[in-house]
Amino acid sequence: MKKKVGLNINIRLLYLVLFLFFCCEKETINKNEIPETNEKWDLEQIKASGTLRALTVYSGTSYFLYKGRPMGYEFELLERFAEYLDVDLEIIVVNNANDLFEKLNNGEGDIIAHGLTITNDRKEYVSFTNHLYLTKQVLVQKKPDNWRSISWGKLKKALVHDPIDLLGDTISVRSETSYKERISSLSEELGGTIHINLMSGELATDEIIKKVADGEIKYTIADNNIASIMGTYYPVLDVKLPVSFSQRIAWATRHDSQDLLNATNDWLKQIKRKIDFNVIYNKYFKNKKYYKRRIKSNFYSLNKQQISPYDGLIKKYTKPLNWDWRLVASQVYQESKFDPRVSSWAKASGLMQLMPKTAEELGVTNRSDPEQSIKGGTKYLKQLWKNFEHITDSIQRTKFVLASYNCGLGHVFDAQRLAEVEGLQKDVWDDHVETTILKLSKAKHYNHPVVKYGYVRGLEPYNYVKQIFERYKHYTQFIE
Repeated sequence: MKKKVGLNINIRLLYLVLFLFFCCEKETINKNEIPETNEKWDLEQIKASGTLRALTVYSGTSYFLYKGRPMGYEFELLERFAEYLDVDLEIIVVNNANDLFEKLNNGEGDIIAHGLTITNDRKEYVSFTNHLYLTKQVLVQKKPDNWRSISWGKLKKALVHDPIDLLGDTISVRSETSYKERISSLSEELGGTIHINLMSGELATDEIIKKVADGEIKYTIADNNIASIMGTYYPVLDVKLPVSFSQRIAWATRHDSQDLLNATNDWLKQIKRKIDFNVIYNKYFKNKKYYKRRIKSNFYSLNKQQISPYDGLIKKYTKPLNWDWRLVASQVYQESKFDPRVSSWAKASGLMQLMPKTAEELGVTNRSDPEQSIKGGTKYLKQLWKNFEHITDSIQRTKFVLASYNCGLGHVFDAQRLAEVEGLQKDVWDDHVETTILKLSKAKHYNHPVVKYGYVRGLEPYNYVKQIFERYKHYTQFIE
């Protein structure tokens, strides 16, 4: 009898475990949930999660920071694609370009948004979108140091004008690239050997091109559009010799993400018909003046670890606040784009856009003075911080403070009270108070008995908080 009871208990326990397992399996996808590699993760799941995760490379064309603003060809297109899908965008920087396919297929991202040459070998690993543009691969070589003073004949002799002259020589490229494949094919076509020097996968194509200009390596191969724009800043480079026919450049998805691939192609068909598509391309691959200005700047993230001319002041006055200085830098950009002379229609002015009365209370005598503005603005943030001491989550508390800085403490308190009435959590900004502050622009809500400060254009604090934190995420990618 005892054995029978024990057996019944074990069976019951087994049923219980199976019941719990199947119950758990029926749970819906959480926001920002990262998929396991063995489960389906396509457009439906991306939309349910609310976020498109794009894998890209930190480079002077795809994704970078310039004067406090995240930029790049891929980045600008991704912003528009995420808007088309009606989801948030999460950029995932892959430090080693050789790892892009692996990270995609491991489920660490949804799409590779980087200039990939479509090849048959690569089609085994990923599905390519329709091409974004066509380009050719060219040889990047350095002219002699005295190239400006020598005759055209001598200059011509010093440069390679036919790929056959590369036999026996060495070209430096990253492994796992179409450039490496092209050198191998070229060797086969010419019936000889062109040696390959493999560079680190952590080097972007523009960084390798710079090594040619600096004389660190003799040759490399690059897409013509990238090589040409870099040649405008480094006139010592010659990028005229094509080594391939026209090639298609595209993005890529996993083989099992067919719906995402179809949506990407549908979006590409639409955006290619718009002027905006060509404007973005020209901005990064044709506008020589813009490129020269950017590459000379101290506030270009590929040059220095700086966001703005005021980084030192922001760091100094953020310390008493105990916030990440990059978050405050994002707020300063949101307020003034780092222009201390800017003024608003509401008479706010300076880097931190202080109102006259607020500035007076904070002891700021000259709102256009960068140090006074940053000192006063961070002092005001600290005052606002004390009003939310009961909120234990520091991120949520920070969002309440930023919203209060934008629209006033009273309106945020109103939104909290309205949230409580509506059964929402009054001490959680995300998906709770941010929804009720949006409602305070409508009469039926701002006339509610719990609302004391009336109308506010709730979209402004809503976007203010959202955009500051989005930019802050970019800053953390670029600035240590």
